Amino acid sequence: MFTKNIKFKNFIRKKNPKTNKILRNIIKDKALLEKYPLLNSLTKKFQYSYKKKNIKSFKSYSKVNLIGMGGSIIGAESIYNFLKHKVNKKFFFYNNLQFKNIPKTNEKNINLVISKSGNTLETVSNFNLLLQKQKKNKNVILCEKKNNFLSLLAKKLKAEIFEHKNYIGGRYSVLSETGMLPAELMGLNEKKFKRLNYLIKNKKFINNLIGNVANTLNLVRNKKYLSILLNYDRSSENLFSWYQQLIAESLGKKSKGILPLVSTMPKDNHSLMQFYLDGPKKNFYTFFSVLAKNSNKINSKYLLKSHSYLRNKNLSKIISSQIVATQNIFKRKKIPFRSFEILKRNEQSLGEIFCFFILETILLGRALKVNPFDQPSVELIKKETKKILIRN
Repeated sequence: MFTKNIKFKNFIRKKNPKTNKILRNIIKDKALLEKYPLLNSLTKKFQYSYKKKNIKSFKSYSKVNLIGMGGSIIGAESIYNFLKHKVNKKFFFYNNLQFKNIPKTNEKNINLVISKSGNTLETVSNFNLLLQKQKKNKNVILCEKKNNFLSLLAKKLKAEIFEHKNYIGGRYSVLSETGMLPAELMGLNEKKFKRLNYLIKNKKFINNLIGNVANTLNLVRNKKYLSILLNYDRSSENLFSWYQQLIAESLGKKSKGILPLVSTMPKDNHSLMQFYLDGPKKNFYTFFSVLAKNSNKINSKYLLKSHSYLRNKNLSKIISSQIVATQNIFKRKKIPFRSFEILKRNEQSLGEIFCFFILETILLGRALKVNPFDQPSVELIKKETKKILIRN
């Protein structure tokens, strides 16, 4: 347990004092925030490009269209689904080129368009379709301070425009404007997400973070580079889509990296678990669950004697038993795993998970000697797509 919100169990591995010392020096560097300015967005002192009074009127809208791609939108989608029980508004996410009908409406909703470059092909296309179908909507645009497509269109539409800081890449931007502006429109407390200052003073957190990264490096060096995320919480599906991008795009360079794959549990006990247990030993695992206070209970009236062990059990108890059982078998088979159990579903716990994974990614990038902040090969596809569209 590294905070009161999260119970964490690390990989069972031998300690590596040399690696631990190197990682500890990086994380304890007093100039950490200067070295990695994007980390300022994880603190309460971060200055947004908007002021509270700028967005006060936005909160009166009951429906929000959020348009973006990758890190520009998936962080906000993670927040929405993880904390949906606290949100009273309807959010519609346009996060891919999907062939679906956009409903016509005479209501006045908000189009919140997010693209760091301001030129993202899919975002531009989806926004265009929304402008055709929902002409009365208020348009709010978040992009870099440059003469890009969206900033120029914003002037034409007389839309509100806020700056996406150019030193914060999309996949690291969840606690900057890209995630916190939507969070405020959801009625959530943005300051409660900002946990970095608290966490880096927490010895348990630092020890677990460093031990986790050292163990992960050891696994990668032993040619285990497939990270399977065993997710037992349906509301965290988008969180792990965010994590997939963070790890894969940040570390997949120079023939190095980790490929994160998400497995929906316990459903995948009946499809993929046999492979996980007896297939090639290239994988390591993360168990992820959220403590449920209220869940549906089994009715003993409809039980037969053969299943009397289910009497008075609820779904939460069944799932927690499956997690323990799976971990016991993993231990028996010496399959490496770590586990996260979220004890409270709130802004603080989600902010702590965001911080943990962002710090983990930066430390892994430093140790693997790759730049965790660029994505050079993805840019090649964007340029090639533009060439093809121009030719045709």
